Amino acid sequence: MDYAAFLNSKRLYTQANGIEVQDGDISPILFPFQRDITRWAIRKGRAAVFADTGLGKTLIMAEWARLLRQCTLIIAPLSVARQSIRMIRDLLGIEVCYVRSMSEVQEGINITNYEMIEHFDPNRFGAVILDESSILKALSGHYRQVLTAMWKDTRYRLCCTATPAPNDHVELGTHAEFLGICTEPEMRALFFINANKQRTFFDGNGKAWQKKGSNKGGQEWRLKHHAEEPFFSWLSSWACCLTKPSDLGYDDDGFILPPLSITPYFTHVDYVPENQLLFTHLRGIQDRASIRHNTIGARIETLKALVNGSNEQWIIWTGLDDESRLAATCLEGAVEVKGSDTPEYKANTFEAFQDGKHRILVTKVKIGGFGMNFQNAHNMAFMGLNDSWEYWYQAIRREYRFGQTRPVNVYVIMSDLETEIWHNIQRKEAMANRLRRGLIAKVAIYEREELQAMSKQIPNHQLRTERGESWTAMLGDSCIRLGELETDSIDLSVYSPPFADLFTYTDSPRDLGNSRDWQEFFTHYRFIIQEVLRVTKPGRLTCVHTSDIPAMAERDGYIGLKDFPGEVIRNYEAEGWTFVGRAYIQKNPQIQAVRVKSKALLFAQLAKDSTDCRPALIDQVLLFRKPGLNAIPVTPVVNGEMTNETWIEWAAGIWLGIRETDTLQVSIARGPDDDKHICPLQLGTIERCIKLYSNPGEVVLSPFMGIGSEIYQAVKLGRKGIGIELKESYFDVAVGNLRLAEQERNTDNLFSWAGLIPPPPAPPASPP
Repeated sequence: MDYAAFLNSKRLYTQANGIEVQDGDISPILFPFQRDITRWAIRKGRAAVFADTGLGKTLIMAEWARLLRQCTLIIAPLSVARQSIRMIRDLLGIEVCYVRSMSEVQEGINITNYEMIEHFDPNRFGAVILDESSILKALSGHYRQVLTAMWKDTRYRLCCTATPAPNDHVELGTHAEFLGICTEPEMRALFFINANKQRTFFDGNGKAWQKKGSNKGGQEWRLKHHAEEPFFSWLSSWACCLTKPSDLGYDDDGFILPPLSITPYFTHVDYVPENQLLFTHLRGIQDRASIRHNTIGARIETLKALVNGSNEQWIIWTGLDDESRLAATCLEGAVEVKGSDTPEYKANTFEAFQDGKHRILVTKVKIGGFGMNFQNAHNMAFMGLNDSWEYWYQAIRREYRFGQTRPVNVYVIMSDLETEIWHNIQRKEAMANRLRRGLIAKVAIYEREELQAMSKQIPNHQLRTERGESWTAMLGDSCIRLGELETDSIDLSVYSPPFADLFTYTDSPRDLGNSRDWQEFFTHYRFIIQEVLRVTKPGRLTCVHTSDIPAMAERDGYIGLKDFPGEVIRNYEAEGWTFVGRAYIQKNPQIQAVRVKSKALLFAQLAKDSTDCRPALIDQVLLFRKPGLNAIPVTPVVNGEMTNETWIEWAAGIWLGIRETDTLQVSIARGPDDDKHICPLQLGTIERCIKLYSNPGEVVLSPFMGIGSEIYQAVKLGRKGIGIELKESYFDVAVGNLRLAEQERNTDNLFSWAGLIPPPPAPPASPP
């Protein structure tokens, strides 16, 4: 594969799986932004539309199904199905059949509710739509898995819901999994990192920030800093997110919301919970429920005074059965919808309220608060709140949605003992608004490219070259810049390749570490292997520093080790190199246990169950030779750089005495967005490679220069060095280190010339 084509294939992008339609094929009733989203979703075939309430998701999904010309099943919440049928019929003239089993299914568009899905055969449908698809997050793990597995082979899939919480990777992950984009664990492995009880959000400018949080729900994950741009680009390749048309560059005419007024009423009560001398604060779900039960009377009186004096339509949101029953009894012209009512009664009552036949609708948010269009009314009252911001948001959006022409009035009636719930909801509301703006700001540019079917190009990377007396530092992609070196010009190469670890140091697809799996990693790596082979002189060596890599359950599906050195050897041999040996570098297991936080090396695990313990990961230096005869012998003993005794020690195959801390300073090289420290190779390891396999004055190459360790040692040891580095901040530090190495080398030479530094020991007369 051509390198440019390979880089393009590395883009995390969901390819189109649908068909092309023209603007004229789409109903003219749709607004321009709805038309373009519909055309994009049809082209994608599998997509999600995360559009705020009132932006026409029902029309988009109906046109999506009509133009694909497949037998389609729309799955919607029970209360929404009948409303969708009426809207699609009245606005688009499309007939939609409400079905409860396969025997009722007709060709064209069918709709059912989530509770009925197991009555259907997915093989009979060419397309499926999840309406109010945020239900995927709320469903139990088993039920969600059933739904996902059931439709995994359906070619065309569409999810529609209001804009999800931008910091909720679970919701995004469940959508990606249903659509067949990737699994939720795969998404976490690609873009997220264990946050150690930190959570990452996005501010109004789209910048990520972290907040300490509890770990009650298990591990917390945050977006990797360098993964922000790839994540938003990837998200836009299968999901369209917007809160208003102008988010994507369209006119907001007709989609400007009226004023929203929210008024809390705090009713004073003298209630004291059991087992307390006086009320101090809410203590969990049972405490909340108890207080709510014991303050119904006072809150009902406030509700009556507020609503019975009005002749307009109202929605009364309740949370307890007693609240619902009393509100329906005490309010003039009220009708109650309960969970135990039949589906027909619920649908008929909701429709009658929409048509103005009932003045007051009393129900719970979980029954009528999702997906319904109640903008016929513009007043609502909450008989108390729980701590769910999603319930709060969805309930208000039944009236306060695009298309509403009157100011919306929201009243919250609570006891004064529940003020902390009110403040909690307000805090979540402010945070959600800020986070949503951040998500939209980040993803909008990519979505506009998607809607216009623009091809995305790999951005050009910055090139720069710095030189010293005995070194050359090249900023850029090694796969490209190695091409500037002459064939058969390098005497030795020493380097440590980046191990596959996505978006740890950069967001560039040119970064070898940014690979989804080993196949992609080694496909990329082989471009380097080929070029290093070309530039190396015949018979000369390359020294590759490697180590086994821990396998992680989240990323790899199991806990263990992966034989990275073995795979490097196989790929080098496949490109024509000859594997000639390896050296193991002793490691301190206690230092490694602290540094990598591996339980497999801890005393505690040894005492608990030693079957989960393992030895420390041993670094390996792999040696490969380019075929051909070496024209200039390398003679380290004759050169006085080592003795026979040293060779005996090094030839044992296990290199002892190399200090793990013997590296160039790394702290100044770490950028603010780096999730990990760069791990430079120990100077002692580099020294042994250079002394063993090159002569003074020869050229040493590092295609992954980092902060310059290999070239630094080459200069210090009297060689010439060429290093290539992709990341500019590392490159700048490397240049500083190479200038320092040259100064130190020149100083050492001056002192040696003055006789202040003793000459190296003379080599033995008869080397073995």
